[in-house]
Amino acid sequence: MTDIVIARSMFGTTMAFHIIFATLGVGIPFMILLAEIMFLKTKNVDYSIMAKRWTKAKAVLLGIAIPSGTIAGVQLSLLWPGFMEVVGRVMALPFQIEIYAFFIEALFLSIYVYAYDRISAKARVISLTLVTFGALASAILISNVHAFEGTPAGFNIVNGKIVDVDPWAAFFNPSFFVTAGHVALTALMTGAFVTASVAAFKLLKLPFESRQYQHHFKALMLSLMVGGIFSLLSAINGHESAQYLHKYQPEKLAAAEGLFETQSHAPLAIGGFTNRETQEVDWAIEIPWALSFLAGNSFDTVVKGLNDYPEEFWPPLFVHTLFNGMVAIGSFTILLSMIGFVWNKIMKKDRFPKWMLWLFFSTGPLSILSIEFGWIFACTGRQPWTIYRILSTADSATTQTNLGPLFAMFLAVYAILGVSVVLVLYYYFKRHPLINDIEGKSQEPNGLTIH
Repeated sequence: MTDIVIARSMFGTTMAFHIIFATLGVGIPFMILLAEIMFLKTKNVDYSIMAKRWTKAKAVLLGIAIPSGTIAGVQLSLLWPGFMEVVGRVMALPFQIEIYAFFIEALFLSIYVYAYDRISAKARVISLTLVTFGALASAILISNVHAFEGTPAGFNIVNGKIVDVDPWAAFFNPSFFVTAGHVALTALMTGAFVTASVAAFKLLKLPFESRQYQHHFKALMLSLMVGGIFSLLSAINGHESAQYLHKYQPEKLAAAEGLFETQSHAPLAIGGFTNRETQEVDWAIEIPWALSFLAGNSFDTVVKGLNDYPEEFWPPLFVHTLFNGMVAIGSFTILLSMIGFVWNKIMKKDRFPKWMLWLFFSTGPLSILSIEFGWIFACTGRQPWTIYRILSTADSATTQTNLGPLFAMFLAVYAILGVSVVLVLYYYFKRHPLINDIEGKSQEPNGLTIH
């Protein structure tokens, strides 16, 4: 591999690892908040137990998110000095504000955890609302740098120098709201489906008559409802994202759909693999005119094809597979959420068959995989640019060589951290089984007795 490929691989691996914990760092606090709200509304102790146990998981995941995020920040400076020079002059605002967002998240999480038994249920809801706000704000602010890379704004380049800098125009770049919405919605969706996955797995091993079964059933239904809602909202937002690609990054949209020739009434290619030689998407199912409608809400919308651009400006054609995988997973989770709702709420079934529980279990890993697909598609689909049409990836990268051994060391670090977090979660909850919380929860704080 060339040094630039190693640099890309190193940073890409760091982000692929970090994004799991960053995403769950947004989604799980929201689920904790909902559990506390349900407890406040219903006085059902199961929701209080959910909140406390999910908080333990959040704390462990945060312990990995912070160092992996720090590594990502250091690698940005060391591996991509050309990019950071532009960001430092134009787009430093999100990084500066993100510090305060993280401060809010950490402060109120500490209040919730350490003062849990000393504050009222309403105060806990307020604390968790601010934790969720801080986590969402952090994710949106950092992701805004990615939005800026795709739709740069707020500066001009004259004779190779950056001039006329307007940091707020850069901050509110054309794709800010679409990107922020997608990041928030998919993070909340993923957090919900990860908790659904855990609940479904527990239900597979428990007898229906057990007290723990009823607890996990409530957790599963809450998670499926939340995950389904945010999956649907993510799909709607994804449609808007496609329209922004059509307007601002047409090569990326063309690569995502394997479209080589500019045309109106363009078909939407579902599945298959893009063939560069034949300029076709092999094994795809084509929906006539659908891509034009997706891009511009009209069947006669003209969608530009890859052949309108020099081949060196084409994104890697495998992004079509990533895009399809992301859409397929989103559609699958929406369908499963609807099935769960109909089965329980309309058909009035009080348990799910095992085959259905296995499908529910799959939603957590699949949601995380979808997040990975989405970020790889978003970043790789912008190639060969770091900042679209302004700064190439080659011009952004460090001139340092011999990065291979360093990359291998980072891979070892991530492997150790990944195994460690799994083991810590496993042994903690093994030593603190759910039944202990259920049996020890007969007396709630603030004088509330649960019978």
